[in-house]
Amino acid sequence: MWRKSKTKIIQYILVCIGLGILTQGCGDSVTEENKSISIDGSSTVFPITDLIAKNFNGQGENQVAIDVSFSGSVGGFRKFCNGETDINNSSVPIPREAMEECKKNGVAYIELPVAFDALTVVVNPNNNWLNSITVQELKIMWQPEAENQIMTWNQVNSDWVDNTLNLFGPGRDSGTFEYFTGAIVGDAQASRNDYVFSENDEALVNGVAQDINGLGYFGYAYYEQNKDKLKALAIDNGEGAVFPSDETIINNTYRPLTRPLFMYVNAKSAQDNGALKGFVDYFLKSASGVVREVGYLPLPDSAYEVALIHFNTHQIGTVFNGEAVFNVSINELLSKAYAKDGEGGYVF
Repeated sequence: MWRKSKTKIIQYILVCIGLGILTQGCGDSVTEENKSISIDGSSTVFPITDLIAKNFNGQGENQVAIDVSFSGSVGGFRKFCNGETDINNSSVPIPREAMEECKKNGVAYIELPVAFDALTVVVNPNNNWLNSITVQELKIMWQPEAENQIMTWNQVNSDWVDNTLNLFGPGRDSGTFEYFTGAIVGDAQASRNDYVFSENDEALVNGVAQDINGLGYFGYAYYEQNKDKLKALAIDNGEGAVFPSDETIINNTYRPLTRPLFMYVNAKSAQDNGALKGFVDYFLKSASGVVREVGYLPLPDSAYEVALIHFNTHQIGTVFNGEAVFNVSINELLSKAYAKDGEGGYVF
């Protein structure tokens, strides 16, 4: 379907010309007074958006006040669906409860996949008893029944050391928490609570880096940026241990911790705020290089082209109906995310 994307772009431009709005709705320039842009949500997506915001404002003299923060995907959706932010970064598709809250408050949104991530499980580099871990062993560690019960490494696997098991992970406002818990335990909310948690991935990185008995998880970019003080584990889902990498994301063998990353844009803000329109346009045109620079896998260029069409034509809603997607390939994701009306269906 990607061969059709350039044709769609040409058709869209011709429509804009016919409506006499090319310079207002289809161009890159911001003709109205610059306004501020408020962005919150996923700490996983934060490095992408933060760098693109800096690059966007580095283009010229007309600076836009862009506030890029992170409070977790779920925490960010609370603000977004209350109309407090223009963009919510998310490491999971918009959850059902957020869909309902946005609808109740009249906040329409445009769903834009922006990258692929290999959620990474890490230990301290001085850990000499572990190079890979099975999905079942992770479940034993993290399931609710483990709370105050599974307290040492050898309780998980008798071949491992009799040391205290210290776990680090995101809090419950994080999409990473929901994705990992759903993929590993089988229920997005079913996790033990007796672990060190933070919405700041750098804090999790430092926690594991300073603790030989530590194990944690977060987006691949944070591992990439801290390879000198962390050790990534290969994940065995029953078909052999596989390390996270571009190759294993593309061939869909790093399972079940490969996942898409998203940006949700307030549709009304995109219409009313020329600066926001210009920023999202710039984001989608420059995402491929920045995504790779910060340590994630970019989508095909054609996907960003189609995303730009969806943004400019205000394609409202989500195709995921409030559910996370597991074990999906990039092509499968894009086939669903960019389905035509009536083929997969957008809901709001």
